Amino acid sequence: MKVDVLLGLQWGDEGKGKVVDVLTPRYDVVARFQGGPNAGHTLEFEGQKYVLRSIPSGIFQGDKVNIIGNGVVLDPALFKAEAEALEATGHKLKDRLHISKKAHLILPTHRMLDAAYEAAKGDAKVGTTGKGIGPTYTDKVSRNGVRVGDILENFEQKYAEAKKRHEQILKSLNYEYDLTELEKDWMQGIEYLKSFTLVDSEHEINNLLRDNKTVLCEGAQGTMLDIDFGSYPFVTSSNTVCAGACTGLGIAPNKIGEVYGIFKAYCTRVGAGPFPTELFDETGDKICTLGHEFGSVTGRKRRCGWIDLVALRYSIMVNGVTKLIMMKSDVLDTFPLIKACVAYKMNGEEIDYFPYSIDNNVEPVYVELPGWEMDMTNMQSEDEFPEEFNAYLTFLEEQLGVEIKIVSVGPDRAQTIERYTEE
Repeated sequence: MKVDVLLGLQWGDEGKGKVVDVLTPRYDVVARFQGGPNAGHTLEFEGQKYVLRSIPSGIFQGDKVNIIGNGVVLDPALFKAEAEALEATGHKLKDRLHISKKAHLILPTHRMLDAAYEAAKGDAKVGTTGKGIGPTYTDKVSRNGVRVGDILENFEQKYAEAKKRHEQILKSLNYEYDLTELEKDWMQGIEYLKSFTLVDSEHEINNLLRDNKTVLCEGAQGTMLDIDFGSYPFVTSSNTVCAGACTGLGIAPNKIGEVYGIFKAYCTRVGAGPFPTELFDETGDKICTLGHEFGSVTGRKRRCGWIDLVALRYSIMVNGVTKLIMMKSDVLDTFPLIKACVAYKMNGEEIDYFPYSIDNNVEPVYVELPGWEMDMTNMQSEDEFPEEFNAYLTFLEEQLGVEIKIVSVGPDRAQTIERYTEE
């Protein structure tokens, strides 16, 4: 048995949570493989709206096993608040949510370090969520991290040593802080964490595969935020690409099956960093308003622009995407003209590949396509798609070389249409 992987192909916020929720009935297990509470997956169904930060998006579908893998970084206080909010709405977690002992813990001082480092960068700041993600991954790589499994043995000593080391750094940065309330909530989160099933997730997942259980691996953020292949240094601190599922869950590369790549019908980005197709006009504002483009974790307004096929082709290549899923098609319902970036102009030369570095000197080369100017939010099948929308899909498939298998025409679970369905 192989695992399937679902991940974002742009700069995050593509709608991964909704699709995981839609696909979960086909799987026995949903496993999150990287990122932390900086990722916000929004799901809407039955008149309710939920935002998940650390918990896998398969948690709402019956008795499926959900796993937080070793590649995830976990803040016990934020996890406790998220889990208790879900339990208050009737979604039981403790009997079906398993947490890897090898996942690293975000300490209160990690959050302070995050803020201090950003303040020190001044105008060169990356625009992090301030959740302590970067400093936690830094400690992990430098072999100074505190892991979930550590809460079961000699925890007080390990925590005190890490806190002391962080406070020395904060002192050198002249950063003033107060840990009192933050640490209190965090310690309560640690006790709460102990009530869950803590596992060696690499063994659990591989045993499930041997038992012919189906597994969907859920990624966070997006490919263009990957620490190695994204628009560095304006990236996250983990591997958001398909290979991250192997290292973040303990799965061998030959166990990867389908790779679902998710993208919006346009493009967005949060925080600083290059964005070749960004729009600074009324069109950009309209996309933002119609798409409700505000961060589910930070609330920050997202930068909006036309779809970037150069970056998408790159993402498809590094992930080995086998099926595409297009989100927020309905946001473009009222546009008479739609643009798609098919190449870049750099230093007077036109290129169709994603280069080592992009900056504000990159000029997008656009192709213009007619809009469909029709409300698609109530459509139930691809047979109802307007001709112009079908032409847009065909154009994208020709450009990207992969079929668009699923199209989303609204935020609700029910507003999801599968294409190329078998008779």
